Amino acid sequence: MQEPFDIEIGPVSYSVFPEGNDTYTIFKDGKEYIQIMKDTSSIWLKMDYKTELPIFEEDEEVNAIGQAIAHYEPEEEDEEDL
Repeated sequence: MQEPFDIEIGPVSYSVFPEGNDTYTIFKDGKEYIQIMKDTSSIWLKMDYKTELPIFEEDEEVNAIGQAIAHYEPEEEDEEDL
């Protein structure tokens, strides 16, 4: 499973925690903010916290976060021989 990572959209920083099955928990300002799920290559859906079902309505912020996740490439860690 992918490790948690941070993304920035404009002045806002988000922490992304992969949950598996193209589902991610997003933290904003150190607090759990939303859970999102990939629907198609360009559409991301916000999840309802109570039912854990996707909410099928357009949300620009959710799509922007999803696109940043899709384009995220982990930094390669330098391995040092001791």
